[in-house]
Amino acid sequence: MEPEVLLEAGAVSRCRRRVHLEHDPAMRGVELAPPDPSAEQRIADAAAHRLEIRDRLMAATPGAGWVVVDRELPPPERAAATQQAMAQGAEHIWGALLPADRAGHRRGGAELLVRAAGGYLPVLVVRHRITDPGAGAVTTPPHDLDPRHAIPDPSRRVRSHPRDQMRLAHLRRMLQAHGMAAEQAVGGVIGLDADVVVWHDLDAATWPGGRTALTEYDARFADRLAIAEAARAGGPALAEPSRVLECRTCPWWPTCEAELTAMRDVSLVVRGEDAMELRRAGVSTVDKLAALDPDDEPPIVWTSGPFADAVALARAWLADLTMVRRVPGVEVARADVEVDIDMESFGESGAYLWGCLLSGADIGIEQGYRAFVTWQPLPTGDEARSFAEFWSWLREVRARTEAAGLTFRAYCYNAMAENRWLFGSVDRFGDHPGMPSKQEIQSFVDSDEWVDLFRSVSDQFLCARGKGLKVVAPVAGFTWRDPEAGGEASMRWYRQAVGMDGTEPDLSQRDRLLRYNEDDVRATHALRNWMTTTANSIPFMGDL
Repeated sequence: MEPEVLLEAGAVSRCRRRVHLEHDPAMRGVELAPPDPSAEQRIADAAAHRLEIRDRLMAATPGAGWVVVDRELPPPERAAATQQAMAQGAEHIWGALLPADRAGHRRGGAELLVRAAGGYLPVLVVRHRITDPGAGAVTTPPHDLDPRHAIPDPSRRVRSHPRDQMRLAHLRRMLQAHGMAAEQAVGGVIGLDADVVVWHDLDAATWPGGRTALTEYDARFADRLAIAEAARAGGPALAEPSRVLECRTCPWWPTCEAELTAMRDVSLVVRGEDAMELRRAGVSTVDKLAALDPDDEPPIVWTSGPFADAVALARAWLADLTMVRRVPGVEVARADVEVDIDMESFGESGAYLWGCLLSGADIGIEQGYRAFVTWQPLPTGDEARSFAEFWSWLREVRARTEAAGLTFRAYCYNAMAENRWLFGSVDRFGDHPGMPSKQEIQSFVDSDEWVDLFRSVSDQFLCARGKGLKVVAPVAGFTWRDPEAGGEASMRWYRQAVGMDGTEPDLSQRDRLLRYNEDDVRATHALRNWMTTTANSIPFMGDL
């Protein structure tokens, strides 16, 4: 007899097809994508973060009726211990695993349950930032777990994390099923910085269309439950494969990729709602999309940029082309003195390395690659020193270039990441000697001297296999020396390089990170040289 369907909170935020595959008996034993070491590390980091927050909370509220449920216990024992703690009226239950709600087909737990009027309310502890500068978030101080004390925060706004609210709604429904829900439909979240508790009113109409978090959750849950039960029963699938953003990290992607490629599915070049609407309109394959006239009106209400681009992408995919030109002639801004810049960060903890490649006219500063780095584990104040040295060097390069009457430009690939830590470094370390002002950073970022090659590529090329630097730079003839080069792998190398897990720092991994960073800046250098010279030799979309 097949086991009953019990869904955890993550199912409502997950790809619908993945829910089907996870509950289809025919898919048991299918080989999944290997675990991502970086994802496994993030899970370990999140566990360490939870323990740190637990210790802080318990130290700040001694004698406040804490019950800690051992997460190493078998699930039935954890659930029994949680149920017993609730029955005894414990004020705070850490590591709670609620008994399965079999009638409602739910399972799950919370980092913390807090006793309130009428029962319990859930508090999540997550390892991402939950607020941004602004106003309107409803918060309490970091150790105040009473939502009655919450007030609108004049300096913070809620950062959008729908999954957090969906998980709180899931737990609310489970507590209601067990008759243990607090009167007030709220839930709290403690984030990476752990400087406040953000409280979400699950009955407030804060979702599109005036929906509440609970009504949004109920609709999503009903949909996912129907999918799971149909899959378990072996009936017609209620969710077909379609390529979405989540596919990049999904363990089921090899299964879906093979199926989509065999079908030549249109989502291989068009994603999201547009792919779904194209299928409904009968344009289900890349071939059918490629056969359309790019000058005609699209067969659906189109939301993904120019429709002609989608047709050209389909034709490029059929021709096995990584890139095609969107413009008759490719251009990229150049200067007498040029610097390629690439920053390496470690999650939300900070930026530990700014790599620069100086080239062009001689201004009396040694050309080539140099790195401004701290090898103290992040977060560390030494990050301020390395950033200030980087900025002082860049400031001098710009000043000497101007004094020589020459032009200057600096290049990166996807300025969003670099800009985040340019401003973030100033915000966090503004008092450090040599640190620039926010106005100086803003002036540089807004100037023509700061060139985002990602934008140049996006404006002038269509990329059938993605626009990441690791995809487009090889078209320009560049290769990385390290076969494992990538942002996710660099996270693992960094942990080893600084001895973050209590081991001795691995100096060879420091060298590896420097080579990787140097290759990244040389890749942008090679890419813009290619765009200036031979890029016009690749096919033009109008000729496909």
